[in-house]
Amino acid sequence: MKATDVRAKTDDQLKEQLIDLHKEAFNLRFQAASGQLENTAQKKTVRRDIARIKTILGERTSAAQAKG
Repeated sequence: MKATDVRAKTDDQLKEQLIDLHKEAFNLRFQAASGQLENTAQKKTVRRDIARIKTILGERTSAAQAKG
């Protein structure tokens, strides 16, 4: 996922996607702990996607506070 894709979505869509990514990260942690995780790089991409979404949501809230 790229930042431009994230910026194109609404806040509600981003919050839903954030919840889904947190669930996926949780499942990946369990798979890694039990030795079932084949693609270990997937944990890193999910973590970075979560950070990307949080960053853009934070930018939007700070921009909204600055306006009014």
